[in-house]
Amino acid sequence: MAESLNNQQAVFPLGKQRAFIEATEKKLSVPDMARLCACSTRTIRDWRREKFAIQLACLHTLCKKIKKPVPRNLRIRNRYRHVRKAGKKGAIAVMAKYGRVPVNETRRRKRWFEWWNSEGKFKPLSLFRPFSILKPKKSVELAEFIGIMMGDGGISKRQVKITLHHIDDLPYSRFVVRLMEKLFGVKPSVRHVEEDSVNNIVVSRTALVAYLHSLGLPVGNKVKQNFDMPDWIKENRPYAIACLRGLVDTDGCIFCHRYRVNGKWYGYKKLSFTAYSKPLLLTVARLMKEIGLHPRIVPWRDVRLDSIADMKLYFTIVGSHNPKHLSRYRK
Repeated sequence: MAESLNNQQAVFPLGKQRAFIEATEKKLSVPDMARLCACSTRTIRDWRREKFAIQLACLHTLCKKIKKPVPRNLRIRNRYRHVRKAGKKGAIAVMAKYGRVPVNETRRRKRWFEWWNSEGKFKPLSLFRPFSILKPKKSVELAEFIGIMMGDGGISKRQVKITLHHIDDLPYSRFVVRLMEKLFGVKPSVRHVEEDSVNNIVVSRTALVAYLHSLGLPVGNKVKQNFDMPDWIKENRPYAIACLRGLVDTDGCIFCHRYRVNGKWYGYKKLSFTAYSKPLLLTVARLMKEIGLHPRIVPWRDVRLDSIADMKLYFTIVGSHNPKHLSRYRK
């Protein structure tokens, strides 16, 4: 009997099911009704707004609990009445396509495996074919993108991701998106992660992962791999400067050093680049020296520029595409 009630629905006249649920709520809360009917609270609310007809078994359970008789003038219908109709449509579609309804499942499976072993597995499946990308020649823009990836980027087996602050780096995020579109011919998705206050710029392309790895970027945890600037960048000065710009635009900061002399406050800007890879820190410091700067290494975490002259020279030679850095330097 219980099973048959579960397979049936009670159809109330319009407005009566809402009235029944609202009357029941005066004695039972929505969570209590959900527990008695072994359903979710959302189902109870759907019954209240008459989105679905209530199950006959649940109606009996609620009426028994609140000690009221089952309402009259109900129409009882099978809960799965649509299944027969859907099955009939499916049979008609199969007959129209094949001329018959296959009944020999063993024969069907045998024929499928014969096709698969002789033909099917050798056919290229578009579903698993990797999407193509542009593979640009080595350039200043590509070198800068490599710097961005070494700074705030990461590569997994199937995905390339750059993580930037959702407010401070929002204009710079747009620059990065445009750069990726230009270099690789793909439009990244930008995913806001509210709890971390960041935007993730993401491209899920196996081909892009393979291409960037071939250029010298590590896949997986780059810090554990003691990553460094690729040789093809280090050996070309314009590329190295562009890569340095990408590194500092992501993992660098401009801050004001303030000090007091004879009761008067003075201040000037400094630059700090942070990395947890010793080879990369040494490369950045060496590159800065080669262009006439005087970097100071804070072992083994930061490379800093401390003087006003060095700051001016850095922004003259290297520059920045991150409006946040430009604003802090010029302010």
